[in-house]
Amino acid sequence: MNRQTRMILFVTAALEAATGAALLVVPSVVGRLLFGEEFTGVAIPVARVTGIALIALEVACWPGRTALCGMLVYSAAVTLYLAYVGFAGGFAGILLWPVVVVHLILTAPLTRALIGGTETKT
Repeated sequence: MNRQTRMILFVTAALEAATGAALLVVPSVVGRLLFGEEFTGVAIPVARVTGIALIALEVACWPGRTALCGMLVYSAAVTLYLAYVGFAGGFAGILLWPVVVVHLILTAPLTRALIGGTETKT
């Protein structure tokens, strides 16, 4: 990868991480700035999961990191966040807990792969 491509990837990843962090911390503000309306109700946790995904994308695209790192960040963070949503009692559809369990199960082999070093850097 040439220097210009690495720089574009670096800048893009940093901007996506900033957007992801904003969606996690102040999702309604992001909604107002992007769409002219604040996020309310179920849009708040959806926005936060989107924020987690953008941060994981940044991790995967950061120079020297791998897609494995990004998937591990996403799976672990979404497991914790959705479990929090379920325990807090805000929103809990029929698939919430099965999705938490699936992500928990997926996080284990991703962690093993990262610790075991079975992934090569891109």
